[in-house]
Amino acid sequence: MHTVETVLLVLLLGAVTGIVARYLRAIPLPLIQIGLGAALSWPQQGLHIAFDPELFLALFIPPLLFADGWRIPKREFFALYRPILTLAFGLVLFTVIGLGYLIHWMIPSMPLMVAFALAAVVSPTDAVAVSAITRNLGMPAQTMHVLEGESLLNDASGLVALKFAVAATLTGVFSWTEAANEFLWIALGGLGCGALLGWGFATLRETVTRRVGDVAATQMVLLLVLLPFAAYLLGEHIGVSGILAAVAAGITTNFADLRRGEFVAERMQTEGTWTMVESAFNGAIFLLLGLQLPSIVGRTLEAAGGHWWQPALQALGITLALLLLRWIWLLLGVRGALWRAHERGKLLEQPSPLLTLATTLAGIRGAVTLAGALSVPLLMPNGNAFPERHQLVFLATGTILFTLIIGSIGLPLVLRRLPPAGEPDSVREERQARLVACQAAIAAIGDVSAGSSERQAPLQEALGRVTQDYRKRMDLLEEPHLAITPEAQADSPESVRQRRLRYVVELELRLKALHAERDALYGERQAHRINDASLRALVAELDMNEVSLGKRLDVARHAAGLEPVKKHQGH
Repeated sequence: MHTVETVLLVLLLGAVTGIVARYLRAIPLPLIQIGLGAALSWPQQGLHIAFDPELFLALFIPPLLFADGWRIPKREFFALYRPILTLAFGLVLFTVIGLGYLIHWMIPSMPLMVAFALAAVVSPTDAVAVSAITRNLGMPAQTMHVLEGESLLNDASGLVALKFAVAATLTGVFSWTEAANEFLWIALGGLGCGALLGWGFATLRETVTRRVGDVAATQMVLLLVLLPFAAYLLGEHIGVSGILAAVAAGITTNFADLRRGEFVAERMQTEGTWTMVESAFNGAIFLLLGLQLPSIVGRTLEAAGGHWWQPALQALGITLALLLLRWIWLLLGVRGALWRAHERGKLLEQPSPLLTLATTLAGIRGAVTLAGALSVPLLMPNGNAFPERHQLVFLATGTILFTLIIGSIGLPLVLRRLPPAGEPDSVREERQARLVACQAAIAAIGDVSAGSSERQAPLQEALGRVTQDYRKRMDLLEEPHLAITPEAQADSPESVRQRRLRYVVELELRLKALHAERDALYGERQAHRINDASLRALVAELDMNEVSLGKRLDVARHAAGLEPVKKHQGH
């Protein structure tokens, strides 16, 4: 099959499985995609794609890690830096050493340095898999931030450890001092390279868009999509971590975005573009993993002869040992940092045995593990085969599957037993921010002057309507026993609820009217009374209005004690 056809088919299947997952909610999307990929490639005449690990790392990983770095809440990321760094670097070293010796003991035929290479391959967690499994399961928000931060950074530490283990196998020489120095250069150099590139892009974008405005929004979004590839390739070219460069570029770019509140078109295009890129690339990663699965399993089982159960049990044993080491590290190395963060108010959830267990089960492996395993060279310098390479690849793949399955089954069971955390800080902060915004809006329109006597009456009428609308929104955001106006201070909770119910009904009517507007516009286009350009412009206005109304309706229904509106698209 030609490369273009393969890419199009993988993207098509990624979209289809995303739709199927909406109906099979009990099965995580990554498992559906891996299963479909395996089914397509299992027959002899099935779909077989040559897997190039370097191309895979360069094409799929940078944009996803860039997007994670761009989206992750920076305040929480830096507030929780101690547990994040302890997991991202300390746990990787602990895993490589502990699991490496255990693998060598379990499989004596595997040399110690190859066992260390396998341990390094399975040490990084996968940001894509973790978010795919934990989404909508109720993982506490700040614990999720720790997991996201860990998976953003431990790819680099795991791949660096793999590099040294492979080099030691090839040359027979290893130096802890040289390894530590090179690791610092690779990690800090990658972060610095990505931060500089992100800052340079932000400066260039600021210069251009301040001059031409949103006219160049599409071009700037395209350059933003190319930025993670540039960061990764530049980092690899100068010998530092391209993965960390992509992450740092995403974080730096997000900081620059905080000064760009007025560029609405660019922001909306950016959000839509990254949503599509993440969905397409996530699906492609797990489908490609599934497509490789039958050939990896087949080679290993063929080498094992009739003892097919042995490599399967070895993969399960490595997975359980990996999770055990993670649990031990969380108890011994991270629990203290989490307690201190909790006492300082930086971590809302109190560390507990159940939360530690959930964090352990969330250590899911994914695409980077597979790419790292397949990047192990085929031959030694003397022309002999690399020791136990096929077994290394199989065990790494088995670890991915077992962690996905264990996480998919175990996480929902554990998370259901966690005590309710109450209203998160982010919800309270968002409500307060909405109140401040409404107060600022009322103050701003109160200073508007008519300019002429002819405009005085219309202005006062409009001011009354707009101010009343804002006061209704503020009423929803206040606690039931608080009042917005002096005359409402004596209102009973029931009268407050009735007032809020009336506002819910009003918003529902506005939303229904908006849907009717959109249907009428499409009818006008079908009757050829307007063209496509006019339709797109008018519908875009309605879409933005619907997003605003939908958010306000959710807040209003919550304040009135009603269930939120079910959305067909889901998340």
